[in-house]
Amino acid sequence: MYEWQRQIQRIVDEIDDCIKRHDDEALTLRALSRTLGYSEFYTTRKFKEISGMQFRDYLRRRKLAFALKEVRDGSKSLLNIAVEYGFSSHEAFTRAFKSAYGVTPSEYRRRPRPVVLRTKINPFDRYFLGLGEIGMLKSTEDIKIYFVTIPAHKFLHVKNYESNGYWDFWQKQSLIPGQDCETVCGLLDSIKGKLDDDGGSEVNSGSGQLMAYMNDPDGRLCDWGFPRTECYGVRLPADYRGEVPPQMLMADIPEAEYLVFEHGPFDYEQENRSVEEKIEKAMADFDFSDTGCCFDTSTPGRIIYLYYDPERYCKYVRPVRRVE
Repeated sequence: MYEWQRQIQRIVDEIDDCIKRHDDEALTLRALSRTLGYSEFYTTRKFKEISGMQFRDYLRRRKLAFALKEVRDGSKSLLNIAVEYGFSSHEAFTRAFKSAYGVTPSEYRRRPRPVVLRTKINPFDRYFLGLGEIGMLKSTEDIKIYFVTIPAHKFLHVKNYESNGYWDFWQKQSLIPGQDCETVCGLLDSIKGKLDDDGGSEVNSGSGQLMAYMNDPDGRLCDWGFPRTECYGVRLPADYRGEVPPQMLMADIPEAEYLVFEHGPFDYEQENRSVEEKIEKAMADFDFSDTGCCFDTSTPGRIIYLYYDPERYCKYVRPVRRVE
């Protein structure tokens, strides 16, 4: 069951690895099909069946997504970028870029704006498919707990007043035109200057994208005992002046104190649930005695950030307030 989802996941992972290495020889349907032991025809048919996209279209759009970030953030010539990402000429790159994003590479470099990038798909996700963890391996790592002061910044996001959890959030967002996961994550991936972007290619904190929970009197009463709206977005500098996509909101977040509960790297397939449980327990059991603080669950607009990148950490950043 789900064997082909696993196989297509292998191809998707290999595509990103090959693009990063600029390994055009390995980045062909023939080479990728051979790794699975199936014909090119059968592999492309299964890829379309599972992903909903043609293999060649997905590959082209992923190359362009990587190339756009080079155009946006780097200083290489457009010709060098075109060659590195497998385009036959500057002209071919320009045509493909403009067809995908409605603007030429040179125009985009001069004035970056939000566009929908083709983010990496994940056809085999144990939790999305309802398979749960493998072996229920229990995390043995301690939770690091520490206070931080986060400077003023902006938060570009979409929000939902009724959702309860990550999967439910995106299911409900998919019913709102232009706010589905693919569109929102693709737009956020294109934003220049994200504060938490470490150059990752996954749709998580490694590429600067965060789940967040905003204290909101009109929100849903959550298990933590206060009304909240669930949000997904990116943190930006306080002086950010870039274009805001019409389906998104921009919030000004003042400098404030937070308490961080951080778990280090973990195996997503084996430890995800136990890591979440361990952090939840640490938050519930934390003793504020002698700190002069408590969780701020009463101030509208305060945000809890969830940083999630299994290769590095899972951490909740919760707002606190001083008590007399």
